[in-house]
Amino acid sequence: MSKKKVLVTKRVYPEAVEFLRGKFEVDYEGTNAGLTTEELIARSRGCQAVVSQLTDRLSADVIARLEGVQVIANVAVGYDNIDVPAATAAGIAVTNTPGVLTETTADFAFTLLMATARRIPEAHAFVHSGEWKTWLIDLLAGQDIYGATLGLVGLGRIGAAVARRARGFGMNIIYCDAQAAPAEVERELGAKRVEMAELLKTADFVSLHVPLTPETRHLIGAAELKQMKPTAVLINTARGPVVDEAALADALEQKTIWAAGLDVFEAEPKVCEKLLTLPNAVLAPHIASASVGTRRRMSMMAAENAAAALEGARPANLLNPEVCK
Repeated sequence: MSKKKVLVTKRVYPEAVEFLRGKFEVDYEGTNAGLTTEELIARSRGCQAVVSQLTDRLSADVIARLEGVQVIANVAVGYDNIDVPAATAAGIAVTNTPGVLTETTADFAFTLLMATARRIPEAHAFVHSGEWKTWLIDLLAGQDIYGATLGLVGLGRIGAAVARRARGFGMNIIYCDAQAAPAEVERELGAKRVEMAELLKTADFVSLHVPLTPETRHLIGAAELKQMKPTAVLINTARGPVVDEAALADALEQKTIWAAGLDVFEAEPKVCEKLLTLPNAVLAPHIASASVGTRRRMSMMAAENAAAALEGARPANLLNPEVCK
């Protein structure tokens, strides 16, 4: 009996590929460029699993052409690159890699918060430029973090992990979410649930931790930015389209808010041109989960999810359980 076959669409950590090769035939696209949509469809023929990344746009039209594929294992916690309802209708299981990247992403969200508030990229560039001549009372003065109010939009795994870090800085924590956190979680974090309008009005730092859905697309736009304090800082390590990038660039240019720290963008890797010119925009290339250990574990988790599905087991991180009854 021939082995089942797995398509890995883009370079991952090598132990994940080795793990899959021990069980299945593997078609591995070990490049940084990955596959075009048409290449992915063509190379998926004869494969029962696809190990995908967020750069693979698996729309309903694409999924309809994945003949014989039983599982799509995404190397990410987010899965807005996959039309999950279309996959479900086609009988294809879809998995992601939650949990493993929670603490690493929370570390980076707080790193971005601190770097933005205290103007670290500007300071770094200033020292390297040779322009630093003397100490000045207001040289690159930023915003205080200790004792400030942190507003978390979304209090899931990552939002809660950011809140735990914020407690060490004596921050006042408020949050908004469609569902209230359990009372014991609110007590542990010292977090108070408020409406979005109150959060925007009150918070010194607004950090976004929501998935990208039709409801959260452009959740933060011009109207929301105007509700924020002129000294407020916006942090986004969720998904780029949660923020209206053009409106944010205008708000930063006009000093409607103090600054923003962004790890994600609306049309990655393209970035709004105006944002690239603004000193109060701290920008990173979608690296919030990019520690060696975490990205290695994400690669392995996706491989394990794919293997479980192909071996007739229920994958640990199944997004559409109705296909694996």
